[in-house]
Amino acid sequence: MHQSRKIFWWVTYYSIAMGFLETAVVVYLRKLYYPNGFFFPLAPVSSDIAIVELWRELATLIMLISIGVLAGRNRAEKFAYFLYSFAIWDLFYYVFLKVFLNWPESLMTWDILFLLPIPWVGPVIAPCIIAVTMVLFCLTVIRFTDKGIRVSMLPKERWLMWLGALVVIISFTMDYAEKKGATLWNNIMSHNSLLTNLVDYIPSDFNWFVFIVGELMILTAYFLYRRRLGNIIL
Repeated sequence: MHQSRKIFWWVTYYSIAMGFLETAVVVYLRKLYYPNGFFFPLAPVSSDIAIVELWRELATLIMLISIGVLAGRNRAEKFAYFLYSFAIWDLFYYVFLKVFLNWPESLMTWDILFLLPIPWVGPVIAPCIIAVTMVLFCLTVIRFTDKGIRVSMLPKERWLMWLGALVVIISFTMDYAEKKGATLWNNIMSHNSLLTNLVDYIPSDFNWFVFIVGELMILTAYFLYRRRLGNIIL
């Protein structure tokens, strides 16, 4: 139990530090490209910077996956620690942005969340809701693993969670895909197309219904999972 708690806190510290590093990159980008603040449409960036940014996002995912693999005691806990690290990194990224740049202006401020394979955009509160859900799931996995209970999800729980995650991702990409439908495939195949399309892209319509449906599916999978594990103890 003591070792598990120690690992948990070190993963937390690591994730907070990654959140700060992510913020530092954004502070530098703002100084270089957005001295008047972040507004849509985005100011163009050079293609070499865009390529580095895409690879940086991929590197960040590898780092988060790696800490999960190293920290977890079984497959479920490794995945849970990946989600936990991702969530803490994301939440503290916004915390540090608020501290250093006083951005976002509110939880409803639009943000580009991810760039691969197409841009994900949405109000800041949306990824924060997902991050809190990730933390909830991870804490449950760690707690029951500590009790010696097998924490693997049943197929119906796993499929419901993954399907919910897919629906949430779709909600983040819908506005961009609808506005850029004619050039979407080019966007996926070419970083130059991505840059061109982002320069004249202004988000306007986040589909809260699709997002909420996806989030409810994830929460349903979680509560089914949590209740089943609780019944094992009883």
